[in-house]
Amino acid sequence: MSAVLPPPVTGRELSNPPSDGITNLRFSNHSDHLLVSAWDKTVRLYDASANTLRGEFMHGGAVLDCCFHDDSSGFSASADHTVRRFVFGSGKEDILGRHDAPVRCVEYSYGAGQVITGSWDKTIKCWDPRGASGQDRTLVGTYPQPERVYSMSIVGNRLVVATAGRHVNVYDVRNMSQPEQRRESSLKYQTRCVRCYPNGTGFALSSVEGRVAMEFFDLSDAGQAKKYAFKCHRKSEAGRDTVYPVNAIAFHPIYGTFATGGCDGYVNVWDGNNKKRLYQYSRYRTSISALSFSRDGRLLAVASSYTFEEGEIPHEPDAIFVRSVNEIEVKQKPKVLPTPPP
Repeated sequence: MSAVLPPPVTGRELSNPPSDGITNLRFSNHSDHLLVSAWDKTVRLYDASANTLRGEFMHGGAVLDCCFHDDSSGFSASADHTVRRFVFGSGKEDILGRHDAPVRCVEYSYGAGQVITGSWDKTIKCWDPRGASGQDRTLVGTYPQPERVYSMSIVGNRLVVATAGRHVNVYDVRNMSQPEQRRESSLKYQTRCVRCYPNGTGFALSSVEGRVAMEFFDLSDAGQAKKYAFKCHRKSEAGRDTVYPVNAIAFHPIYGTFATGGCDGYVNVWDGNNKKRLYQYSRYRTSISALSFSRDGRLLAVASSYTFEEGEIPHEPDAIFVRSVNEIEVKQKPKVLPTPPP
């Protein structure tokens, strides 16, 4: 009789998940609250530690991104072309502004005090959330992009915008009139995710072709010599490689290591400085669509949500897992220097 194996340790599954397509999830900078956007037209607020749904907001279309303002309010980007602001305690919600096409990305800049949105209408827009709702005076500026915006990330005063066509624009949010840098992704295929390093020195890009590129803002020869790309989320069987899109990147706030999530259902943790994989978690039910570490790095939220990379096929239901993070999984291992001969 064969032994019964214990189930894989995937973390605690949150109750009341979205019913269709998790597009992003983010921990608050102030608590263990977790904000989740989804194709089922909802933004949901969870207390991840207590495993409770604290609030739910309905939209007119799929919600493609969300972010916190603070622990009392947040913002969302929707396929119905709107940017919305909502207040958790009161349930109040209003439209901050609109794009001419689905809004793919939303970030809040604490330095500029502005909401920044990126759309498939090939623009970035900056909004002042303190202005009157629904009126143009909340719009600070509109900035054309070379293609549809796919992903954005902000660190300090730097905003990185990744678009279709493998374009990457780097802005200083204090002067959005022109990008500081215009780049092309060093990866050959479509960008899925961009995330800035917590120390502000650069950013990581992932693609549909199972690769991640580590980039640096410093344009000197020495700075650019540090950049590199590596393969991940691939499987070899019978001499044949299967390559999976890398949908999500999340940096650990303390150690600067990072997690990647792919359509293979795996979450890997990497030490970018030493170019090593530190850990691989047990496989999740389906594609990993989003990842987020809590503010202190104790928790990792994982969205297990089919991303339709193989079209309309039967798939596991969407789920959000919150796992406790052990130091051994995310802390860089010290380099062992060779013992000098006697």
